[in-house]
Amino acid sequence: MKSFHHKSDIFFDLDHTLWDFEKNSALAFETIFKKHQLNLELDVFLHFYVPTNLKYWKLYREEKISQEELRYKRLKEVFDLMNQKVSDELIHLLSREYIVYLPQFNHLYEGAEEILKYLFPKYNLHIITNGFQSVQAGKIKNANLEKYFKTITNSESAGVKKPNPMIFHYAINSAKTSVEKSVMIGDSIEADIEGALNVGLDAIFFNEFKVEVNQQIHQVFDLLSLKQYL
Repeated sequence: MKSFHHKSDIFFDLDHTLWDFEKNSALAFETIFKKHQLNLELDVFLHFYVPTNLKYWKLYREEKISQEELRYKRLKEVFDLMNQKVSDELIHLLSREYIVYLPQFNHLYEGAEEILKYLFPKYNLHIITNGFQSVQAGKIKNANLEKYFKTITNSESAGVKKPNPMIFHYAINSAKTSVEKSVMIGDSIEADIEGALNVGLDAIFFNEFKVEVNQQIHQVFDLLSLKQYL
């Protein structure tokens, strides 16, 4: 197993890596559905929403849809799949309220706080995220993560999204470090791992679901296993 002890800077993805997006997202939807007295089975909704959201985030990452289209279309498609007649007005309202409520829940992945406490004295820690600036800032603040990170790069400030090489160079420059001294950790093979490797940045894949990957890719199945590398 390769050691990265010689590195000085570690860049983390946020959603699905440190911050438990699916758990917090479910709680946000549960809250707004109750608020608007929508008689929907949350489990059924999430069954459709989770893959639909991933599909639209991929389109957003590839610059094929706008932020507003992402927020509206993912909900519209899920309601259609569930044969639920929901007005466009309500869909737009739900999409806005979801963004408001989402950062108010702050569940982290098991081991997230412990691994950050372990790494903090040894490395400079940073975040690179494709999420929306105001939403991500709320997540980081409410989850009490601000104290660990020297810089936070999001796609809005960088002007591009992972895996675009420019966002990695932007983050490296903001951190006043170099590619050679840095390592990227994230849950997306395309956005985090391939994006990092394509600019010469070492990477470790957080393989939560134990998917089969190229044997040359460094991976962990839980966050505390990062201690094997760092």
